[in-house]
Amino acid sequence: MPRPRTLASSLVVSLLLAGTALAGTRPIGPDDIAMVKSVADPQVDPTGTWVAYTVSATDVKGDKTNSHLWMARWDGSRTVQLTSRKGESEAKPRFSPDGRFLAFISSRGDAHDADQLWLMDRAGGEGARLPGIIGSVSDIAWSPDSRTIALVVLDPDPDKKADADSDADTTTPSPAKPGTASPLITDPSVALPAARGRAEEAETKKHDDEKPKPIVIDRFQFKQDIDGYLRTRRQRLWIYDIATHVARRLTTGDFDEQLPAWSPDGTRIAFTSHRDVDPDRNYDSNLYLAAVASAPVEPHSLTTFSGADNSPEWSSYPAWSPDGNRIAYLQGGPPQLFSYGVHTLAVVPANGGVPTVLTPALDRNVSDPVWSADGKSIRFMVEDDETVRIAQVGAAGGTVRSVADGFRVFSAPSRAKGDALSVLVSTPSAPPEVYAVERGGALRQLSHHNDAWLRDVAIAPVTRTVLTSKDGTSVHGFLVIPPGAVAKPLPTVLFNHGGPQAQFDAGFNMSWQIFAGHGYAVVSTNPRGSTGRGESYAKALFGDWGGPAVPDALAAVDDAVARRIADPGRLYVGGWSYGAMLTNYLIASDTRFKAAVSGASIGNALAGYGTDQYIRDYEAELGTPWANMDKWLKVSYPFYHNDRIVTPTLFMGGEKDFNVPLLNSEQMYQALKSRNIPAELVIYPGEFHGLKRPSFLADRMRRWLAWYDGHGGL
Repeated sequence: MPRPRTLASSLVVSLLLAGTALAGTRPIGPDDIAMVKSVADPQVDPTGTWVAYTVSATDVKGDKTNSHLWMARWDGSRTVQLTSRKGESEAKPRFSPDGRFLAFISSRGDAHDADQLWLMDRAGGEGARLPGIIGSVSDIAWSPDSRTIALVVLDPDPDKKADADSDADTTTPSPAKPGTASPLITDPSVALPAARGRAEEAETKKHDDEKPKPIVIDRFQFKQDIDGYLRTRRQRLWIYDIATHVARRLTTGDFDEQLPAWSPDGTRIAFTSHRDVDPDRNYDSNLYLAAVASAPVEPHSLTTFSGADNSPEWSSYPAWSPDGNRIAYLQGGPPQLFSYGVHTLAVVPANGGVPTVLTPALDRNVSDPVWSADGKSIRFMVEDDETVRIAQVGAAGGTVRSVADGFRVFSAPSRAKGDALSVLVSTPSAPPEVYAVERGGALRQLSHHNDAWLRDVAIAPVTRTVLTSKDGTSVHGFLVIPPGAVAKPLPTVLFNHGGPQAQFDAGFNMSWQIFAGHGYAVVSTNPRGSTGRGESYAKALFGDWGGPAVPDALAAVDDAVARRIADPGRLYVGGWSYGAMLTNYLIASDTRFKAAVSGASIGNALAGYGTDQYIRDYEAELGTPWANMDKWLKVSYPFYHNDRIVTPTLFMGGEKDFNVPLLNSEQMYQALKSRNIPAELVIYPGEFHGLKRPSFLADRMRRWLAWYDGHGGL
């Protein structure tokens, strides 16, 4: 096998020799998960003077995370917290175009924990919940005249709606009009029994409504993590009138509708929808346009590409040109490749016509288009080989040039005055914060919510690596060294990312920092199947989930051992989701690891068919099991050939996970236990695929470290 090579080897060695811990700092541990503030969703006000955003922080006593609204001045001179109600959260801050209001969504005080529309007057005062909305609001967009708001509203749960109706059925009479007697002070022999009868009837109805009801399903895809079993509830577009508090449907039809964007003149709304006869069976979302009218209208499709156009999974809103003549959006890759394909930047005439792809040769995923003020160019995010940069292209196409780049991750752009942007920026040494990107690309930090914590901890150095896999393929990855480490072989963790259609990047990675803070070196790769290196690199894993990813990941371990960074007698492996699937493939292919941690994984793909949410992916990639059993067995070898596994393995998972259901971890755990291989299974009650409860997040990392430590690590 060719010897792996790496970039900046001399820098890594010097860091090992010198160490990086600062005086007075401490290593990062599991408890630090609760110390980090999560900054998100920056939005510039119409004057370009303020940026609103959300900050999520952990309530340790309440064992939950709350999100509140903040604002920072564009010049960086002031930061203001707008909401602070204990135990409540707010999201989606959106300024009205006239600058008078800040709208947001929150479930404050809602009996069924449904998000509702709230409005805050910027002149001062507390936010007010706006009435007249039935269902849970997931997105909002102001009309240009600030009189109405487009809402994406999830239909109410029919069972909970029945409860709400019964709650509203009260026996308390209306107040009596002046000069009339109250009905409760008439003849008690008549009035009180009648009232008592109504109360008993209401109580019986409420009791019946609280009984469990059968779940009736007739959809092709019938499961979704967090949402649970899927029935016929839809996310629909509504128009809400601020003055009258009246909500009305924008469109006809029974389909999901998302990512609304108003035309500059306020007469039309562009949005994403999947309006196929059976949308569960393919990925054919398209861009639609609907006129804003007094009654629901039938929208018309602006795109007809058979793959995903502006898929909701990419969270990129369609962007209108300043003159309202064109709409920028994302066009998906080949339909048969679904998430393995590269999505490109495209523009379509707002009155209909043939779309123009502006980035046909880029071979990188793009997102978040933002038009220049003069309408001559479009800026957007580019996922590019372990980074995310800001790029720009002419509105008619041409050369793609970088606006802001470097070893970092940009996200969530919002246009400010002229062609400036507010964005989130993250680096290997700092979580995301709000930054201003000036017209020429210069950066200026606006928020500083993690500064105090960063001054208190020692950040482990992160270095990029370039490796050579077994077949000669170049594989890129990262090496993380414990702060203050000396030049000697270290216990080393091979940590794998999820997806697989994702990448480790230059953003802050808390897991890396916790492993390194405990004393482990960390090696991570972006093996084939990862994004950021083009479509061919990603689709190399199609239908072969362990395949090339196993030698690609092992190349990082070989490199670290060859350079005496990793102790070959103390090698460990782990990951979550696909990162744990790859862990299962690795320990079923190689016996070098002393212990493994497999979180929310699957080893038997056959067990996934019909029990998780990936039915479209399975049939597109592997076909049906009864017609393609050889393919299914090929990707299921960690279970069907678990007799190859000798690595002690800790399995973890959320009790309610419908993404990769717990039964998959249970199967792998049972198989290893049957063979007397050391194994343990940890189940987190009430949790889905991604753990949310802060105490569980810390517990997971403590158990992860303890499992490695207990098998010779430290």
